[in-house]
Amino acid sequence: MTSTQDLQTVVAEHERGRVIAIDSAYDVDDRNTGRDVVVSASYSGVLPARFVADRRPRGAIGLDCGIGPEGAGIAGLWFYEALGIPAATADVSGVLLGDGVDVHRNGRVSRVNAVAAACGVTVGMAVADAAHLLLTTDPAAQAPSEITNRTVVEQGPGGRAVVCTDSIAFGTPADRDTNVLVTAGHTGRSSVPYLRKFRPHGFICSDGGRGRDDSGVAGLAIVEADGLAGATVDARTAMMGDGLSSYRDGVISARNTLAAACGVEVGMAARDAAHLLLQR
Repeated sequence: MTSTQDLQTVVAEHERGRVIAIDSAYDVDDRNTGRDVVVSASYSGVLPARFVADRRPRGAIGLDCGIGPEGAGIAGLWFYEALGIPAATADVSGVLLGDGVDVHRNGRVSRVNAVAAACGVTVGMAVADAAHLLLTTDPAAQAPSEITNRTVVEQGPGGRAVVCTDSIAFGTPADRDTNVLVTAGHTGRSSVPYLRKFRPHGFICSDGGRGRDDSGVAGLAIVEADGLAGATVDARTAMMGDGLSSYRDGVISARNTLAAACGVEVGMAARDAAHLLLQR
């Protein structure tokens, strides 16, 4: 461990760059551009993320600071993600606020953005290990149309499965009449062409907060005429844009009669509803 001039401490080195510990996000500077992973003892909101991202480091890790209302303590993760910068947060309960070296030494990852996840960073990982991954690993390059984040969460009869993906637009021909898709966009009329295109064995999307005249669930009734059984989760219970959150956290808010015939009920956990649709 070595100190650079003023407020940065080198806690790890590699031929690709360094891991730098800083006590405040404002301590980042031009020395870190394009090469270093910055571990900061600041919160990971949009404001500190702006300062760090201006230097375009190889990666960034900050604190979650209890996350707080509207996710303000970690909102910078998605600011970084939009710029293609892998980033994670450390659980504030296990570290010293204002001590970047301690965050590196004792921190545990609490949240990651998609770019960091593509580097192999996972929740619960030691910050030191996460920083090493960000320093030594490049996320797989993906075109926007390829970012499907497909995860099989349950296998069923006849080769069927429950598959989580972040949008119904990310369905594939393999889902047709086979898989139950659990996704995270709203189920308004704009979802209908995708549901008809991929014709999943069953589906669960978000209600998007329902909207005026229940427009956020209008697709349920429309595709029922196509023989598609589906339901929605309450947008207040699961993260929009995160299919795994729909599956793990979602609570059913509406369903069409085909899904109801399978036993899907309003108020049911989404994972239980998905299982029923899988057995349909």
